[in-house]
Amino acid sequence: MTGLTHLDETGRARMVDVSAKPPTRREAEASAVLTCQRETVDAVVAGRTPKGAVIATAELAGVMAAKRTADLIPLCHPLPLTKAEVTVRADRDLPGFRIASRVATNGPTGVEMEALTAATIAGLTMYDMLKAIDREMVMGEARVDSKTGGASGDWQRREEAGDE
Repeated sequence: MTGLTHLDETGRARMVDVSAKPPTRREAEASAVLTCQRETVDAVVAGRTPKGAVIATAELAGVMAAKRTADLIPLCHPLPLTKAEVTVRADRDLPGFRIASRVATNGPTGVEMEALTAATIAGLTMYDMLKAIDREMVMGEARVDSKTGGASGDWQRREEAGDE
């Protein structure tokens, strides 16, 4: 079982040893989409939802989740984050919400999982807060959009038809 970084010589899962890697500035951006009924978007924007400030709560939940990624994903390294931000934008044309996260660290490994966790937990928080008024919501399109730093260098998702 050689060449697989998360398996030892017997095939058992392990956390990769990054102790010899120098800390460098690393950043990742991720996004997700929560689609819903247009009336749900209108209710959130107007502040007429049963559970209160949906967007602000979701953004805060995403930041909190980024900081707890290693507690949620078994082989993720706990990292000292230097930045975690989440923005939720209503999009009536979807209809739904576009969620974006940006996470950074000065460390020996990247923060793609932290950025994905932030974006998806923000969306799940919105789902939880809105399920009483819209059972048709769909959480999806979670993806890493870019990353910088590390031995593999910088990477950015190629624009696809329909991407903003």
